[in-house]
Parts: sequence; structure tokens; C-alpha cells
Amino acid sequence: MRISAVLFDVDGVLLDSAGVHRKVWDAWSAARGLDPEKVWELTFGRRPEDTVRDVAAHLDPAAERRALDRLLAQEMGDIQPVEGAPDLLESLSGSPWAIVTSGARDFVEAGFAATGLVLPAVQVYGSDVIHAKPAPDCFALAASRLGVPASERLVVEDAPAGIQAAVAAGCVPVGLTTTHTEEALRQARACVASLADVRGLLTGYGFGGGRHRGRP
Repeated sequence: MRISAVLFDVDGVLLDSAGVHRKVWDAWSAARGLDPEKVWELTFGRRPEDTVRDVAAHLDPAAERRALDRLLAQEMGDIQPVEGAPDLLESLSGSPWAIVTSGARDFVEAGFAATGLVLPAVQVYGSDVIHAKPAPDCFALAASRLGVPASERLVVEDAPAGIQAAVAAGCVPVGLTTTHTEEALRQARACVASLADVRGLLTGYGFGGGRHRGRP
């Protein structure tokens, strides 16, 4: 199998933001009389407005997205990089990689700046597509920008919706078990426990350090 590019989700993969997002969603849910646990389970890998449509169809998704963004802006200082993210991204310097996230550009940029991570040239956000994860549109858009066939794109995701999107796009999905179990990510080609494991996997394919020759 040849790997010519790597696509990363952001929250739970490169940014350790689960605690911040949980705090925001819990506050939002409580203020609207919703069950925080049920709401939280529907947030992973999805755009906030899509979650709002599912849990509170009577509310305006756009207005609620703005309310959630305001809450999130107050918590950005608590976001940290996932362990191993700086070293992994440094090892990919000169190799094709991208971020593909359901998050908002402003907050991803702020999170990367706050943690010292460097953004790649190719970035795909939830607002860039009509149908977000678990639809494959975001990965198809990243592929067109990278100029890499789907079968040569390795995707690192921590949420079932992201794995489903990667599978539907014809990519090679790897599940990172930072927020979900291997069972929840069972559609992935493989599951790993850390970004160090991801780096080892990529090294095995000869990808990274400016090299991306793949492996038969």
C-alpha cells in the first residue's frame, strides 16, 4: 500500500480540547433544559449546528452556533496539544499533509497558535462543505487540493463520524483511541493509542521527514 498524504482531524487528534468542548456543551445544554450526556454523545466529529438540529430542532442552528462559539472563545486558553503532536508534525515537514475538521477556522487557528502547532497549507473546515462528517465531502475536497488519490490518503480520526467519512471517501482510516474505544472505531483499518504510534505507522510506510514513497 502506498501512502502519499496524511489527513488529520483536529479535536482529539492534534488538539487536546475534549475537556473544553465538554464544558461548553454542558453549559449550553443546561441553559436550554437539555440532557448534557445525550447532547455530548452527538457532538464528536460533527459541526455544532448539525448537533443542534438533532437535539433541539426548535432552535435556530445558526444562532446557537454563534452562542456556542462565544462560550468556546472564553475557554481557548485551556487547550493543549495532544501528546506527541509537535514531534509528529515536525517530522512531516516537507511531506503532504492536511487538517480536515468539522470545527471553525477561527478557533482552530487560535488553538494552533496557542499551542505552538504549525498549520499546514491545506486546511478543510466544516464551513467549506455542504455536507459535513460523516459525509465524505470534506475528505474529497482535501484530496482535490492535495492532488492525491483517495486510496493513498491516510486519515487519522478519533471519532466514529470521522472514520465513517474517511471510509466513504475511499481513504485509509486509522482510529486514534483518545476519545473513543477501538470498538467504536471498528470501521478503521487500524487503531492506535497515541500519536507516537501514528508516527511509527507512517515511518513504516516511508512517509515523513520529507519522504513519501509509500510501501508496496
